[in-house]
Amino acid sequence: MIFRPLSYIVLVVIAALFTSCADTSPRLISKSSMASFYAKNESFALPPASSQVVASAASKPRDKHSMPVYTFSDRNRIVRTTAYTCTESDHLIYGNKNAAGSVLRYNNRVRSAAADWSFYPVGTTFRIKGLPYLYVVDDYGSALLGTGTVDIYTPTKDVMKIWATRTVEMTVVQWGSFTRSAEMLSKRTNFEHCRKMLANIIRQQPSLGGVASR
Repeated sequence: MIFRPLSYIVLVVIAALFTSCADTSPRLISKSSMASFYAKNESFALPPASSQVVASAASKPRDKHSMPVYTFSDRNRIVRTTAYTCTESDHLIYGNKNAAGSVLRYNNRVRSAAADWSFYPVGTTFRIKGLPYLYVVDDYGSALLGTGTVDIYTPTKDVMKIWATRTVEMTVVQWGSFTRSAEMLSKRTNFEHCRKMLANIIRQQPSLGGVASR
C-alpha cells in the first residue's frame, strides 16, 4: 500500500510540468523552474522535408512570405511556422485562452496552434515531421492574415525563442470546420482581421454567408 501514494505524487509532479501558463490550479513548481525545464528539454531537432514534398511545392503559387499556397487536397505541405506564448504583450488580455474559447494546450500529446482560419479552419489537426505531437488549430492572429503561416503555441518565451521561425514539413491529419469558423468570426466583425477571414471563408464557400448572418 505504501507505493500508491508515492505513485500519485509522481503523477502530480509530471502533470504540473505540462501545465499551460496562466493556469489557475495549484502549482507544485515555480514558473521559473517550468521555463527552465522546457528550455532544456525542447530542442525541436527536425529532419529535412522529403524531396517529393519539396518538388511538389515548386509549382505552387506563393504568399507574401514566398511560401507555397496549397489547395485543400494537398495534405503534405511545406509550411512557414512561427511561435508565440500567452505572456507576450499582445496576448496578455486573453491569458491562457485561445480564440475558440478553451485553454491553450501544450503537453506531450496535443499542442495548440494559430492560423488564418480561412486557410486552416478551427479544429484542423496536423503533425510536423520529426515531432510526436498532434497540433490543433484553435487560435488565430492578425499577423497571420492572408498567409499559410502557422503559429505554434509555446508555454514560455524561452521555448518561443528556441522555435523562432522554421520552415517545416506538415501533414494535415483532419480538416477543421469552416462552418464553426464562420459562426465564431461573424460575432467578431469589429476586428478587421476577423472580417477579412470571414469574407475569405464565404468567398470559398458561399453557402456559409447565411450562417455568418445569423
